[in-house]
Amino acid sequence: MRTNTGQIVHLEDYRPTDFVLERVDLTFELDPRETKVEARLIFHRREGVSPSAPLVLDGDELTMTGLLLDQVDIPAALYEATDEALIIRGLPETAPFEITITTVLSPETNTKLMGLYRTSNVYCTQCEAEGFRRITYFPDRPDVLAVYTVNIIADKAAAPLLLSNGNYLGGADMGDGRHFASWFDPHPKPSYLFALVAGDLGVVEDRFTTASGREVALKIYVEHGKEPRAAYAMDALKRAMKWDEEVFGREYDLDIFMIVAVSDFNMGAMENKGLNVFNDKYVLADPETATDTDYANIEAIIAHEYFHNWTGNRITCRDWFQLCLKEGLTVYRDHEFSADMRSRTVKRIAEVRHLKSEQFPEDAGPLAHPVRPTKYREINNFYTTTVYEKGSEVTRMIATILGRDLFKKGMDLYFERHDGQAVTIEDFVACFEAASGRDLAQFSLWYHQAGTPLVTASGSYDAGKQTYTLSLEQSVPPTPEQSAKAPMHIPLRLGLLLEDGTEATPTAVSGADITGDVLHLTERKQTVVFSGIPSRPVPSFNRGFSAPINLHFEQGARDRALIARHETDLFARWQALNTMALDNLVKAAAEARRGQPLTCDDALIDGLLAAAAEDRLEPAFRSQVLSLPSEADIAREIGSNNDPDAIQAGRQAVLAAIAAAGSNTFAQLVDRMSLSGPFRPDAESAGRRALRNAALSYVVYADDRPEKATNAFRAANNMTDLSHALTLLAHRFPDADETVDALASFKKRFADNALVIDKWFAIQATIPGAATLDRVRALMSDPLFNANNPNRVRSLVGTFAFANATGFNRADGEGYRFLAHQILDIDARNPQLAARILTSMRSWRSLEKVRSGHARSALEGIAGAANLSADVSDIVERMLKDED
Repeated sequence: MRTNTGQIVHLEDYRPTDFVLERVDLTFELDPRETKVEARLIFHRREGVSPSAPLVLDGDELTMTGLLLDQVDIPAALYEATDEALIIRGLPETAPFEITITTVLSPETNTKLMGLYRTSNVYCTQCEAEGFRRITYFPDRPDVLAVYTVNIIADKAAAPLLLSNGNYLGGADMGDGRHFASWFDPHPKPSYLFALVAGDLGVVEDRFTTASGREVALKIYVEHGKEPRAAYAMDALKRAMKWDEEVFGREYDLDIFMIVAVSDFNMGAMENKGLNVFNDKYVLADPETATDTDYANIEAIIAHEYFHNWTGNRITCRDWFQLCLKEGLTVYRDHEFSADMRSRTVKRIAEVRHLKSEQFPEDAGPLAHPVRPTKYREINNFYTTTVYEKGSEVTRMIATILGRDLFKKGMDLYFERHDGQAVTIEDFVACFEAASGRDLAQFSLWYHQAGTPLVTASGSYDAGKQTYTLSLEQSVPPTPEQSAKAPMHIPLRLGLLLEDGTEATPTAVSGADITGDVLHLTERKQTVVFSGIPSRPVPSFNRGFSAPINLHFEQGARDRALIARHETDLFARWQALNTMALDNLVKAAAEARRGQPLTCDDALIDGLLAAAAEDRLEPAFRSQVLSLPSEADIAREIGSNNDPDAIQAGRQAVLAAIAAAGSNTFAQLVDRMSLSGPFRPDAESAGRRALRNAALSYVVYADDRPEKATNAFRAANNMTDLSHALTLLAHRFPDADETVDALASFKKRFADNALVIDKWFAIQATIPGAATLDRVRALMSDPLFNANNPNRVRSLVGTFAFANATGFNRADGEGYRFLAHQILDIDARNPQLAARILTSMRSWRSLEKVRSGHARSALEGIAGAANLSADVSDIVERMLKDED
């Protein structure tokens, strides 16, 4: 079913196809403007389907030049071909039959980057979610699984490399300057996992021996000359393969595993069976051009796409409503991998920061939807942080509720039961119920109810009885089309700390189911009594962020300081300090808005400096402690009537106060965390650089001169330090001669490296203040700006809209009008990219009245434009719906 016509697709309407697809044979004759595709599809009618039922295949902007039934032309009276579908009647009632469809494509002019397109002289496909229908007419849905044989014919000089899914069958010259290659994938797969790549690329090769002793060839293809920059990706791949065997018992199942890096790609990467296609920013890295964050992202995304081989490929989704079943589950798996490769605590902090900055606002705005939606208009718009990140949190909660052993037992049962199938959330949850004997019906509401739960808590201590009574109440706010919510099963990890920093051990607990330190909150209101508590305890809630909730609990700075100093759960220590900082930042924003003197609490400063100086804590953790909540975090905490200028002013004042009070501490950290010798991307070295740069930020912000940042820029011998110093210069001293010179030298040095120039654009797009809009407009005329490259557009336009609160949210509304113009321009070429950038306005209703009025006008201008894609119209209509 085609969805970009504006038709709403409902989960309740799901039914299997009338015809079963048995196998697919594809032949591609590649040409930039006239690629010929022959698809031979073998079907049989599903049992019980009416003999008169037609075969309905999906299509999108196709030119069909041939249509055969069992190699005989189908009369025109028996079929109908439209822009959206091919309908064939008069088909055999029982016997299998073959439909042969010939289409002609123009990869070179396919600016949507969906289906088959050509970028930098390389043919490439992107078929998820509904791109295969842009190649040929097909039952383009995830529950249609078949084996594929693929033949690729191309000019040998232009495309010496011919790749597709599965195992290589062979190839040969054709004697006319062309050659061919054949591939066979023995594992039935849906069409969204089909892949083809053809062109002239370099390769990095290695091998991996599986646990059962099979040899797997590993190949990463990149542009010629960039092979050394793929070494880290190859290392990450081998570590991911080994980890998946050891932790989840999953071996790879083909003779070869390939990755291809391309520069024009709408997504981060795609898990096509045996042939992953990547945005090159998540493959290419070396010390001169990649930051520690880049290395960590490459490691995580390489692993994520590889892990999809089982959670997404071998077991796939029955329909797109089950998207979280492959994405949320696989995000959980890649998070666990990264935690094992690096620091589990620091990784968890990064996950929660991302969840709160991206998913919580989505849950609180007009684009809110359940982890498993019940309807959609354009499926591309549901590749969201709710599906991915909240979906991962739901999986994590299952592991928390069941414990490690039962969770693993449930996963093993899932792989055993459903290998080779297209399944649902209910299938997934049923495996854990069977493995544990536990009823997860109430817990499953996490899949079905949108919105971030709020848990309100209060406590009282009875010294005479030595009891501590904890009262808990949960609520889930109304979201679009879900006004009333049922109580959730919230696994709340809890500790009770005594004044000496030790943890209380209750002799008895009543009023709740508690396993270990996990309190199972299942009722709307719940009172829990802990007995045998010798003195007033300090509760530490939601250790490890065991549930993705908002928590309201009145707790003084003294109690939070005790948690920050004594908690054994390091995440909880960070969370206590971060909450102290957030409270102070919200207060400072209010002071700035009222024109009052801006203040910073001494308790916050003392807590941050104490943690920063505690050498027993790893440097990466201390760097996270020193990273104040962002302006977006503050706006989310305030909730409504936000003034971005006041938020920024308050944050700058708090940052300056911390910088001044801790000047000696920060200067010492800059010196002590400096590294000598060659750059190493390992977690320990990255942590030292992170702490050094966090301290350097405070040093620079305590000074009114650009000298220290300029010296750091000149001394940097790796991209992590270089880009951080340039950011400090640009953000702290945007108009200084030193900044102008640094930006120019950076551009000159890296002009030929697209991924580094993306950083150059992004750094400037995030310079605070209203004047940045003019800078962004000027940068769009720079010869290095390429409006057809998604990475470049995201680096400038997307970064400005998503990450520059004061520049984008100008009080005069000019930032919104700028974005509206850009969205309409991008939409004409690449609707998927346009829709994703447009989501930067998802929280427009939380702005103060003048700004929200300008934002609404800009959104209405987009909504009223002619020839709007379904991708963009879906987003803008949901943003404007029910605004009152």
